[in-house]
Amino acid sequence: MTSISYTAVLDVPRETAEHFARLLCEHRGRLGTRKGTRALGVFKQAVLVLRWFVDGARLAQLARDNGISAPTAYRYLHEGLTVLADHAPDLSTALERAVAAGYTHLNLDGTVIRTDRVAAPGPNGTDLWWSWKHKHHGGNVQVISAPDGWPLWVSPVRPGREHDTTCARIHGLIDALNRLATALDVPILTDLGYENAGDSFRHPVKKPKGHELAPHHRTFNKVIRGIHGIGERANALLKVTFKALRRVSLDPASITRIARAALVLLQLEHGRTT
Repeated sequence: MTSISYTAVLDVPRETAEHFARLLCEHRGRLGTRKGTRALGVFKQAVLVLRWFVDGARLAQLARDNGISAPTAYRYLHEGLTVLADHAPDLSTALERAVAAGYTHLNLDGTVIRTDRVAAPGPNGTDLWWSWKHKHHGGNVQVISAPDGWPLWVSPVRPGREHDTTCARIHGLIDALNRLATALDVPILTDLGYENAGDSFRHPVKKPKGHELAPHHRTFNKVIRGIHGIGERANALLKVTFKALRRVSLDPASITRIARAALVLLQLEHGRTT
């Protein structure tokens, strides 16, 4: 069977690929990798990882296109994910940048990254990675964003069965954001998934069972939803830009590195961290 060759264009600025290649070069230097001992140079490895991220290219195809084995392609991918993820800001750094930028408020929103992985037993025999809200397997990632919806920080992954508030508490977000809001008067806008998270969290008022909301509560809800709705752009930016975040076929635990790496790539491409 004769294979068909064709030309393709990767929709990523060359500067992003070159910056990524420099990070990989520094990583190889720290490992003491000798010249000529790798099947691919750092630029080709960067392109391999970016094709997987942006275009959702299969690892088998990437291996064939680069003349390497599938296990080598997987190693290059995981190495690239680790290198990028290591440059993502931690929570304290992201909040310090937000304060320095003088933001009037921050947005907090959770998103479930779909995964193909099989079921895993959780508490009381429940399916650990099954999200009853979204009706599919996935991992919960919390995202803090600027008032205009620019993502500033992404959390480690938690099983999809967990509630947004539960995930936020485990990550220390509830305490950290309450302290920030109290000290600097920077409220946190959320949806009803963070009900009872604290006085510093602003979310719509829940409609009482069997009753209608008072007029001032309806007005408040319109204002909060209108402002916070812009913050939901953060999750859309990450998922629309990177096909890798729409469905993960790797181990669900790898979603942590994938999400953090995606944040770094997005910030590199746009030259913006706040």
